[in-house]
Amino acid sequence: MGNAFEISVVHDDADWANERIEEAIDEIRRIEKLLTTFSDDSQTNLINQHAGIQPVNVDKEVFGLIQRSLKISELTQGAFDITYGSIDKSLWNFDLTMTALPDIAIARQSVRLINYKNVILNANDSSVFLKEQGMRIGFGGIGKGYAAEKAKMLMIAKGVKSGIVNAAGDLTTWGTQPNGKSWTIGIADPNAQQHSFSALNISNVAVATSGNYEKFVVIDGKKYSHTIDPKTGLPVAGIKSVTILSPNAEIADAMATPVMVMGVKVGLNLINQMQGIACIIVDDQNEIFTSKNINIK
Repeated sequence: MGNAFEISVVHDDADWANERIEEAIDEIRRIEKLLTTFSDDSQTNLINQHAGIQPVNVDKEVFGLIQRSLKISELTQGAFDITYGSIDKSLWNFDLTMTALPDIAIARQSVRLINYKNVILNANDSSVFLKEQGMRIGFGGIGKGYAAEKAKMLMIAKGVKSGIVNAAGDLTTWGTQPNGKSWTIGIADPNAQQHSFSALNISNVAVATSGNYEKFVVIDGKKYSHTIDPKTGLPVAGIKSVTILSPNAEIADAMATPVMVMGVKVGLNLINQMQGIACIIVDDQNEIFTSKNINIK
């Protein structure tokens, strides 16, 4: 899925544990085939190829993921939007050759096809239709969390009592360490991502982080994240990292980016209205903000 997955299982029998891990890997590969945009015959690309032409029938699983994605778009007022695939990547290469932001008018024109409201779902025949030609959907903001959650649920169903699925830093946990204690995870320091500025003891919790330290550009002394605001077409600024904690890896993954787009005040206000979800934000001034239900020391 374009990401490195690491799977850990706690069990006395190493062979049995490795069999469960292999089954989880097969599950992740199965999901990748459904969601990838790098294969012409994936269901995602079939939807994109028929944009503005006709609806495409998809598996109930893909239909459900799109349905949930649209609900998150509504919740975040479009800050999360799976139709981001319509964006013109040539404007944002985020490498050393990028020395200026795109013209505002050009940026807005580039994102004109990004609109989750133009994804039409028909539950009767499990079909998906993109209203405008040129529209594209992609699951980069939710796919690896979904895959991690599905792999976890499969292993639990197979009898795995404790483990971790780590999808390139976005991880989900259940059970306990071999010593019976909760899992300890570090919150990455956006100024030195190999180090953590805080640690949390968790179990049955998923953690996802979105940050500007992975891919960014500095223009006129200001750091811009590779995360694009779907409304303006311009990179977001002001936040170094957003960490979401949730019982569900799919939700944690999906909420990290929109909070970064929405900004500290609006993002925290949204998280504070949601049950069972916590948030840690580090802004450009290295100030730490948290939702009401978490206390960082």
